[in-house]
Amino acid sequence: MISLEKAHHPLKGNVYVPGDKSISHRSIMFGALAKGTTEITGFLESADCLSTIDCFRRLGVHIDHTIRPTNGVPKITVHGNGLHGLSAPSRTLFTGNSGTTTRLMSGILAAQSFDCNITGDSSIEKRPMKRIIEPLTQMGSDISSIMGNDCAPLHINGGKKLHGINYRSKVASAQVKSCILLAGLYAEGDTVVYEPALSRNHSEIMLSAFGADIHNEVARDGSAAAILHPGTELRGMSINVPGDISSAAFFIAAALVVPGSELVIKHVGINETRSGIITIFKQMGADITLENIQKDGEPTADIVVRYSELHGNQNGIFEIGGKDIPTLIDEIPVIAVVAATGNFETIIKDAAELKVKESNRINSVVENLKAMGCDIEATDDGMVIHGGKPLQGADINSYNDHRLAMSFAIASLAANGTTRILDESCVNISYPSFFNDLLSLI
Repeated sequence: MISLEKAHHPLKGNVYVPGDKSISHRSIMFGALAKGTTEITGFLESADCLSTIDCFRRLGVHIDHTIRPTNGVPKITVHGNGLHGLSAPSRTLFTGNSGTTTRLMSGILAAQSFDCNITGDSSIEKRPMKRIIEPLTQMGSDISSIMGNDCAPLHINGGKKLHGINYRSKVASAQVKSCILLAGLYAEGDTVVYEPALSRNHSEIMLSAFGADIHNEVARDGSAAAILHPGTELRGMSINVPGDISSAAFFIAAALVVPGSELVIKHVGINETRSGIITIFKQMGADITLENIQKDGEPTADIVVRYSELHGNQNGIFEIGGKDIPTLIDEIPVIAVVAATGNFETIIKDAAELKVKESNRINSVVENLKAMGCDIEATDDGMVIHGGKPLQGADINSYNDHRLAMSFAIASLAANGTTRILDESCVNISYPSFFNDLLSLI
């Protein structure tokens, strides 16, 4: 448990957030499947990403993990085995709390010559896996839920010949899309994944850089397709992982809830499939600017954010939904916290996916904001936040959900009294130094 108090002076200075979690996962995975060496700087040393390293080591991939003595920056070297160079693990692969590891690796394992079991912690064993079991089965894989509940642990029978499919995903999910595309690397014929909206496209960008023949197409109505032509070999490369915008989101929010604040969050990934939080906050009236923009590969920038009086529309209401949701799904808890401090009503809809994250984030956000005195109600696919009531310190149940713990740490900066966050160590899943970085600004 950690106790936090209201911030009594503006937050000022530069912030460096850890490397992007999604990109860190993929750099290990794609490097392992490539021929040659992949060198990764800026890798996120979180529990989730370390689970990915552990799994690939168990599949026979040699991965060096060192810390540069001059600046303390982690350096990872992946000695790739090629697409067909993985070997059978001696026991069940354990992915910890990482949905990305579980789902993406299932796509890779579906095409291997050996049998394998894969599972994670108690949270992973409750998260829906039917969304990957169905398309992988359509591709010719033999994959099943061991408990028969469409959740992990999963069993995959190897030695199956895969074929490409045209798959229409019901949800805009980068994990589902990437799982299918990774299986498609081994398939006969093209693989196409259609989505109702373009989910984060880190896999497409990075696979292309590794040499895969892959691209996105986005229709006028916002629906999207990822198209993979198999048959090309992946080649090792150098990767510099940018700062994670999902981690930067907490400091963006902090500056917006503490009067007089001005923060510069350095070298952050601003991929348009991930940067919805910037768009939404600017629409609320936030003073956010991007500096030092770089567009080579994954786009990056320094994010400058200044305290702002946020507002709804002319009727005092702000609505978040539709095509914006996939671009900010992980940031909704902290967006809800910021909205609670404003003097307007916020409606969040089309976000039922929050129910199957590390916790049911609709219920857990609503429960904890109510404990802090917010007038808020849950809906089937989101929540309605009636701002204007001062927040009060409270005991926060993190439900072992890293984004929940960090979001309510930000809420504490605007709340009267003491806020105590239970099980705060769950931040190690994505941002181990979060509390140290936050406290250094207060």
